[in-house]
Amino acid sequence: MKNKHILHLYNRIGFGILPNEVEKLNSKTPTEVVNTLFESSETITPLYIDTNFLNSVSLKALKNKSKRQELMKMSRKKVRELNLIWMDRLANPKEVLREKMTLFWANHFVCEDKNVLHVLQYNNTLRKHALGNFGDFVKAISKEAAMLKYLNNKQNRKNSPNENFARELLELFTLGQGNYSEKDIQESARAFTGYNHRFNGDFILRRRQHDYGEKEFFDQVGSFDGNDIIDIILQQKQCARFICQKMYTYFVNDKIKPDRIEEMTSIFFKDYNIEKLMKYVLTSDWFYDEENIGAKIKSPIELLATIHKTVPFSFQRPKQQLLIQKLLGQILLFPPNVAGWKTGKGWIDSNTMVTRLRLASVLLNNAEISYSEKDDFKAIVNSIKKEKRRKRAFIKTETNWQKFNENYESISNEELFESLILCPITSGTKEIINQYKDLPKKDFCIQLMSLPEYQLC
Repeated sequence: MKNKHILHLYNRIGFGILPNEVEKLNSKTPTEVVNTLFESSETITPLYIDTNFLNSVSLKALKNKSKRQELMKMSRKKVRELNLIWMDRLANPKEVLREKMTLFWANHFVCEDKNVLHVLQYNNTLRKHALGNFGDFVKAISKEAAMLKYLNNKQNRKNSPNENFARELLELFTLGQGNYSEKDIQESARAFTGYNHRFNGDFILRRRQHDYGEKEFFDQVGSFDGNDIIDIILQQKQCARFICQKMYTYFVNDKIKPDRIEEMTSIFFKDYNIEKLMKYVLTSDWFYDEENIGAKIKSPIELLATIHKTVPFSFQRPKQQLLIQKLLGQILLFPPNVAGWKTGKGWIDSNTMVTRLRLASVLLNNAEISYSEKDDFKAIVNSIKKEKRRKRAFIKTETNWQKFNENYESISNEELFESLILCPITSGTKEIINQYKDLPKKDFCIQLMSLPEYQLC
């Protein structure tokens, strides 16, 4: 397998790969490399955060306003801590493909909650089903406490149906806009009535609130519940097509090729096996076409994790990670809305581009970063009061240059360039490379990560 193709593969299913790891793989076929990736992601390692403070909460405590506010405050703090735990996992993944898939699904089955226990359960459900059966995945999501609250299905009752979850299930999660009727929304909402959860997040069906009556959904009639509705959705080939298009734009190219989507759809529609679909994509010749290499803009989280893969670093003040995420436009666990983050060119504007180009220098040289304060961010970085007043901050990190030198000592600056930049470069970039090609490898690396082309993978 060509080195360039290995680098491309690991940029898409992970956050880069080190030279010694590439060397171990270049004598293998694409199928062998991909199979090894899947084998290493068979294990599921859940995220963990201590939620014991919720274990002994009584109904009486929940009715006490001050106690309830105290619990909510602590829980919101824990959600921010969970953000850092997840970011650390992405920067140091064991099951690299599963973790990248979890990140993908988090921007598909978009959800936000303030209860850290329910947020943790939801995130681990994404991880558990990331490479499994899509039908089982959707059914699990429909019963998650965080989702039941986020899309108001807790308020969905027999005598007063709430259509919010049903609408997003069809529009955002399974079929895409325009592939269902208003009646389908109304009837499916009835099927999800009575869905609720216990305090610990366990799903329960409130039978008195569930509509057991006959429903008509996609020309089928029956006393459907939520699982039945999902099964009927899966019978629509458009569901497989919609998911394949989302996966293609995330893992292959933002520019859709209808014939490739139909090719993938024919595979996925048979059994909705996510692992089988991903293996098909990653072993296809067209996945490694030149037009797909270096063609995608890294998300902020991918950018951070990729820099870390090359040059390991840690924040001396971990909460500054939240500031960096905010400035880049993506805070894990805090999506902008139910549609999630706009990807591709949506990641780039005049403000984020400046931050992106300076990011390597800021993270690896303990540099100062300026920013515009926004009110909605006060709750997230309220501990960084001094920096907020000045609207600038010194990002303090500990950078492991020794590890970088060990990983890259056997390669030249030219080879380092080829491992970090896969897309075609402009004449201006060529001049910059020639200007800095004789720099010490550490400095040359930072210059490479400061190029516009480094934003692509």
